[in-house]
Amino acid sequence: MNIEGEAGAPATGDEAQAGGQRCGLVAIVGKPNVGKSTLLNALVGQKISITSRKAQTTRHRITGVRTEGDAQFVFVDTPGFQTRHSSALNRSLNRTVTGVIGDVDVVLFVVEAGSFTLADAKVLALLKPGIPAILVANKLDMVHRREELAPWLRDMQQRHAFAEFMPISAKQPKDIERLLQVCGKYLPAQPWFYAEDELTDRSERFMAGEMVREKLFRLTGDELPYTSTVVIDKFEEEPSPKFKRMVRIAATIVVERDSHKAMIIGEGGEKLKRIGTEARTELEQLFDAKVFLQIFVKVRSGWADDESRVRSFGYE
Repeated sequence: MNIEGEAGAPATGDEAQAGGQRCGLVAIVGKPNVGKSTLLNALVGQKISITSRKAQTTRHRITGVRTEGDAQFVFVDTPGFQTRHSSALNRSLNRTVTGVIGDVDVVLFVVEAGSFTLADAKVLALLKPGIPAILVANKLDMVHRREELAPWLRDMQQRHAFAEFMPISAKQPKDIERLLQVCGKYLPAQPWFYAEDELTDRSERFMAGEMVREKLFRLTGDELPYTSTVVIDKFEEEPSPKFKRMVRIAATIVVERDSHKAMIIGEGGEKLKRIGTEARTELEQLFDAKVFLQIFVKVRSGWADDESRVRSFGYE
């Protein structure tokens, strides 16, 4: 499996036309916690974006690639647009969202089926005229009275001239296939951006940090502030007579308070050990390699409000 590669046209324009290749950028946008990352993973067919119940899990522009027949879908998952706080971190995340929306072929505007909040409205206001938008009513399995969707849909169509309406559950493969078919209509005829077997433009080093951060959030629940982050200090592939591939990783979890550090380490170091074990197991599957993972925890008070430190931790 190739998860890292450079964008490049494998064919000239004439060759692509002859071969019928189509390729386009599809932005996935919405407020925090509407299931964008789960949807991206389902559309790509492989876990490349981390998920948790904690809002603000996705912090970067994540590109996922799926090639079906002559069509290559380049999905761009974005952080949930932030309206509650105005830290340097959140300003960075919102710049990522607004930077993506105006430079794609089609937008998937993801909301919870039957719901529309002020946070949804603020994301909807970012959509650009001239770029088709598909209303993706996610979490359909949570709607008990489907007849209530009709008046909600009429209301949504008055809010924005959506090109399509797709009620789905991101956990249902049939719904994902239908959504792919609809998205395919908006892909322009042009050469593919990536090789056929590539899944994402993100490096393995980046994926390692994301996987540690997912386990961190999942195992600490709502107690740990979302401003905690993960920095990869070392990512080295080593020769091994025993394993086909061997990767050695050192990661640092950065928190803002000593109390947060104690929460992550846990009694006798048990929680930190579990975070490491679960992250390592998933990384071994993703990389098809033996992984040795060390995790440290450091306190950096106020980092999320410090523009220079936010950039040093890899945020745009």
